[in-house]
Amino acid sequence: MSSWRLAPILALVVSALTLTACGQAMDNQPKYETYEPADPGLFADRQSARPRVPHTVARGERIKPRPDHLPYPVTRKLLERGRDQFNAFCEPCHGRVGDGEGIVVQRGFPHPPSYHSQRLRAAPLVHFYDVITDGYGVMYSYADRVPPKDRWAIAAYIRALQLSQHAPKKYVPDGVHLAGTGK
Repeated sequence: MSSWRLAPILALVVSALTLTACGQAMDNQPKYETYEPADPGLFADRQSARPRVPHTVARGERIKPRPDHLPYPVTRKLLERGRDQFNAFCEPCHGRVGDGEGIVVQRGFPHPPSYHSQRLRAAPLVHFYDVITDGYGVMYSYADRVPPKDRWAIAAYIRALQLSQHAPKKYVPDGVHLAGTGK
């Protein structure tokens, strides 16, 4: 057989061998299982779980610590910004007044908790900031959609909503109906 006829056959054999070498799945590679000791020649302490490299950030960890309280003064401008952002991002599920009766809920999605529950009225302001940042329950994170300053503005507006629905009677002008009191 001449060499020019062997060339296609040889190319086919080499291609077949090359393709079969690529078939090893990533999960079939050698690896250590949880808490399995490492070979003594690999790590002197024989621990396969290695400590974190200094100055690295784990996935989901905050790079900068967030303040524990509202880092801005409460102004009319901040509350208006919070209202605008709340209406854009929160109102579809949480409702205009934060009662958990938004349009999305009316279409069959799960009810979010009412901001007017005793638990959430007692929650620190930073709780709302963290929920917007990290998500909670079926609510996903809005960290990539809402910048930190707007998250604080929304949290301040939520507190204003809570106060508006639970104002002490002495702060309510005469002739105004108090919800749920029949007065």
